[in-house]
Amino acid sequence: MDKLLENRLYALREKKLAQTKEKIRVEGLLDEDDYGRVVPPEGLWETIPSHPDGSFYGYDAWADNFCSLMKVHPVYVDPNDAFCGRWMYFMSKMRKNKWNPDFPYDFLEEDIEKYNIICGIGDDAHFAPDFRIGLELGWDGLLEKIERYRSVNSEAAKQHFYDIHVRAIKAVQGWIQRHIDAALALAKTESDPALRKNLSEMAEVNQWVISRPPRTLREACQWIIWYHLASRTYNRDGAGGQIDALLQPYFEKDIAEGRISEDEAVYYLGCLLINDPIYWQLGGPDKDGHDQTSRISFLILEAADIINTSLNITVRVWDGLDKQLLQKSVEYLVKNKNGWPRFSGDKALVKGFMRNGYSAALARERIAVGCNWMSLPGLEYTMNDLVKVNMAKVFEVAWQEMLNSDSAPSTEGLWALFVKHLYKAVATAAEGIRHHLKYQKYNEPELLLNLLSHGPIEKGLDASDGGAEYYNLAIDGAGLAIAADSFAALEQRIEIEHKLSWEIVAESVATNFENKGGEMVRNILKNSEHYGCEGSLGEKWALKIRDQFVSDVRSQSESNHLFIPGFFSWANTVSFGEHVQATPNGRKAGTPISHGANPVPGFVVDGASLSLASAIAKIQPGYGNTAPMQWELDPSFAKEKHVDIIESIIRTHMDLGGTLINVNIMDKDTLLKAHENPSAYPELVVRVTGFTAYFCMLSPSFRQLVVDRLLES
Repeated sequence: MDKLLENRLYALREKKLAQTKEKIRVEGLLDEDDYGRVVPPEGLWETIPSHPDGSFYGYDAWADNFCSLMKVHPVYVDPNDAFCGRWMYFMSKMRKNKWNPDFPYDFLEEDIEKYNIICGIGDDAHFAPDFRIGLELGWDGLLEKIERYRSVNSEAAKQHFYDIHVRAIKAVQGWIQRHIDAALALAKTESDPALRKNLSEMAEVNQWVISRPPRTLREACQWIIWYHLASRTYNRDGAGGQIDALLQPYFEKDIAEGRISEDEAVYYLGCLLINDPIYWQLGGPDKDGHDQTSRISFLILEAADIINTSLNITVRVWDGLDKQLLQKSVEYLVKNKNGWPRFSGDKALVKGFMRNGYSAALARERIAVGCNWMSLPGLEYTMNDLVKVNMAKVFEVAWQEMLNSDSAPSTEGLWALFVKHLYKAVATAAEGIRHHLKYQKYNEPELLLNLLSHGPIEKGLDASDGGAEYYNLAIDGAGLAIAADSFAALEQRIEIEHKLSWEIVAESVATNFENKGGEMVRNILKNSEHYGCEGSLGEKWALKIRDQFVSDVRSQSESNHLFIPGFFSWANTVSFGEHVQATPNGRKAGTPISHGANPVPGFVVDGASLSLASAIAKIQPGYGNTAPMQWELDPSFAKEKHVDIIESIIRTHMDLGGTLINVNIMDKDTLLKAHENPSAYPELVVRVTGFTAYFCMLSPSFRQLVVDRLLES
């Protein structure tokens, strides 16, 4: 690559590291994605309350706050960058409360607490915009679209709906204009001719995209950045799209007309990727079943390799995928060991989504856009990764009820109670989603995501309130391995082998295995047949729990609201575990539950990668949502000579029915040293779960979560 452009990208990378260090110093440790957000000036802007509780809710209050912030939000122009803008404020997290108290859900709170459910009520978006809308229309085109549908939907409430969205767009345009002015001012004083030229071009690009649809690759990237920064600021939208397909026509036109070189394209792409780690997808089929890999797919990977920071790129694996793209992706994974890219499985995802009654063409458009999210960009309200049922807690409730009953304990009786409580937990979660959808427009309307969705502007309705085309609502199960292994241990050690009695197991679990002989009991239980071993009792129970959970989630579906099951815990393994006492699989009280669909670490002595790939492929919920495979690899098995083997395991998992693979390649000694002294390893990136983050930004408990997974894998 051109050295001048490469050095600019290196400078931006170093600046990002410094900004991360500053975030830690000012804001403390953050257990979440490594956002591109930078620390704002102290005291510049505060939220405008609209409610006696000190928070703000509803259309007017959100618009007032967003427009107020856009007027004063600091400009961000770096002469080394191709693009203007960074986000600094997290509006949705700056509220004192996330749910409007005028619409209480106290009728659900008892069961939410009982089953330790993450209900999702009032949580941010978690569905994907369709960037194609914005790239085709531009900001003024979006304003024209609003006026066109304003004349169709004449009701007063809908007129107000349109007024609010016009305010939001004009606020963004004002923000862009201030960046144009800043870039021009910097160009006048910049002594370096190359940087002065870059600043002038930056201003020209933004002068165009402030109103009109982009024409070039640089303009398209800048438009995407502005929308994303505004949406992030508004309510944390982090969803991306099929980035290679989005940018391909601009890239090819620029190259054909001699406007840019490939080196310049890589520079633009590197600046786009470093701006914020959006979840972008590469490769995979288009709606007609043709692979979307093109030259720019490889250039995106090349740009990612140069900046090599926290990234969330997904490669969609399917039979028609360009073989070189998959190989190159694995090579970068092995080379950089920074947890990118990750891999989704087209075969199972398309087949599963079609089981909901959708066509293959529509199913192919449902892509990976978040931690575990699959979404139809601009079409589908999903609540992915927001609603989770802690099945380990459900097991605990059933266990306690069995022990407190007059009936003789048995796995058959325990299963009946587990089924009863699992259904109640799922029903509670579903009812929470219904409550959220009924009142979310009065809480946190989707002023930015509405703009790049099909339906809200056309109907004059918020995406949460009937504006979206589809409502495919996610409920994830967590703690699968804890529940399955607990059932298996009880059946094996008490009912089959008679090595233990119900009484001694109950006493040992109740005392956290600290009673006399408790540690021996714990080891016997802990070494029972695990989920993850082919043909084991653990696998039998895991499949049984899977079938029950899927049935329960599907039973909540209505004509216009489909409920789709998945298995994912995000990093809630820590908080979920804190609410669960000791369990009969030998797990101690308060320790993290199992991660997502993964077996408990240490489930097999050898052959772990293939066993893991096989086990998680079997457990897939089967309706188009994911049950990710979290794959921890030691560097000794992740060298250049192992690329073909790793690629083969990825393909095998997807062929068997897998949906998503998140990979960490981490030296255990390095990880332990970084855990002890994180500030000494400022560039160490790990894939915590569906997201990557700088290890030094994570709290001790989150760092421990990653450490435990790697040490026990």
